[in-house]
Formats: sequence, C-alpha cells, structure tokens
Amino acid sequence: MGALALVSAVGIFVDDRILVGVPIWTKPFKFSVSLLAYALSLAWMLSLLPRGRRVGWWAGTVVAVAGAGEMVLITLQVIRGKRSHFNQTTPFDNTVFQVMGATVVVLWLGALVIAVLLLRAKILDRAMAWAVRLSSLIALAGAAVGFLMVRPTPEQLAVDESPIVGAHAVGVPDGGPSMPLTGWASNGGDLRIPHFFGMHALQLLPLLLLVLAALAPRFARLADERVRLRLTLTASAAYTATFALLTWQALRGQALFAPDGATWAAAGTIVLLSATAATFSLRGPSPSPSPTPSPAPSPHRPS
Repeated sequence: MGALALVSAVGIFVDDRILVGVPIWTKPFKFSVSLLAYALSLAWMLSLLPRGRRVGWWAGTVVAVAGAGEMVLITLQVIRGKRSHFNQTTPFDNTVFQVMGATVVVLWLGALVIAVLLLRAKILDRAMAWAVRLSSLIALAGAAVGFLMVRPTPEQLAVDESPIVGAHAVGVPDGGPSMPLTGWASNGGDLRIPHFFGMHALQLLPLLLLVLAALAPRFARLADERVRLRLTLTASAAYTATFALLTWQALRGQALFAPDGATWAAAGTIVLLSATAATFSLRGPSPSPSPTPSPAPSPHRPS
C-alpha cells in the first residue's frame, strides 16, 4: 500500500485524466493510504493477543490479501480509464465490480474475527483493552456503511439497465461540487464521510489512550488507570454517537458543512453529554470519612 500510494501520488500530477470530477489517480491514492493505516493498526492490535495468535494470523492474512486484491482491481480500472465502483457498463466492468464486492465482504469478515478475538483477549491494561475492542467494533460499523452505497438511487431505478448502479453521494449525483482533498460532495450527503470516520476509529481511539498515558507523568490524575478507562469509554461513546450522526446526516442528503437545525441540536447534545461525562471521569474517588475517635474511658476512682 505504501508503494501504491507513492505511484498514485505521481499519477495525480502526471496523468491529466479526470474521472467523476477528480483526477483519475485520486481513488487509488486515498484507498492505499487508508488501507496502509488500517493494516498497521490491525497488525499492532494482533500483537496484543495473549492467546489465539494463530487464528489472528490467518484472519490478518485474509484482510491483507483481500485488501490487496481490491487495490489491484481499482488500479486496473484506473489504467483502463474506467470507474471501478458501481460500474455495470460492460460485462467485464460488472464482473470487476462484483469481484470487488466479494473481496470487501471477505475483508470485513476477517476484521470481524479479529474483533471477536480482541473482545475475548485478557489485556492487562483495561483502558487499552477497551480502546482496542471498541475501536475495532466501530471500525466494523464504519466499513459496513460501504454496503449502503451499492443501493441504486431513485434516478437509476427510473432508467432501464442503468450503466451505473449505486453512488457515494445522496440526493445529488456523484462527480458534482466537492470538498478539496477529500473529494466528498459539498452540495449534498456523502456516505464516504461516515465510512471514513468510522473506519479510522481504529487509529484515533488507541492514539487518544497513548496520549493520555504519555501525559500521565505530568498529570497525577491520569496516572490512575480507572480515570484513563473512564475517559476511554467516554471518548468511545462520543465517537460512536458522532459516527451515527454523520451517517444520519448523509442519508438525509445533507452536506457536511450545511447542517440543519436537527443536526445542530444532535451535535450540541453529543458535545454537552461528552463534556459532562469527561468532567466526571476526571474526578477522583471521594475521600473516605475519617472515623470519629471514641472518647477515652474515664479513670476508675475508688469510692
């Protein structure tokens, strides 16, 4: 993936072809960088397993092979100057997309096996254990958003044998106005936003915990494993809620930076609840009440 990212970066500058509104090598570049981060994170998580390493090795290998197969097909279509996703223009294009869909399912199942192994693993640091477990589950949900993209749009259903079936954008056609760098739709919903955000929980939540551990020598409160655990659970809950909000926003055909009142209200609620939970997470245990000293016995006086 690292090598392909470099090749794709060069392709963006030397190949002037445009596909669906962006330079044609943009897709393999973004996918290879994303898979690079994803694979490194899974490899590190597998190293934490005290048991089940052989099963984890096989599951990781399945993920790696499926990811590599996906990128071979994406790159093949780039070389041909054709769309890789949702393309049913010719029998060959349709076959490529169907095989890509199968590799994604296999990759997702391999990641599911790893997530189950992590759920059952007894990792000594409880905060790290839950950061790894919850981030792997959120990443699975983020990857599953991709399955929503293959549904035909109302415009495609209105056409007999549409050459393109499925879309990243919701409410607007793919290839319209987009955000810089990401290429996400700027005038409507885009399912790639929650897809990206959910999958990269795999890096961001463990990274948060590593930052907390690095700050522990300076802040005594963070040296308490229970505090780090509570902050990890709070961050995971906030991340999950934000992922759900982004998915809901995209499915309603709403651009990321054009939220309506309902989206603003949901976002404000998430921020308020997360800040409150983080504040309580940082509080130390209540001090135990000091025992009341019993009165000293009076000396016995002979009558």
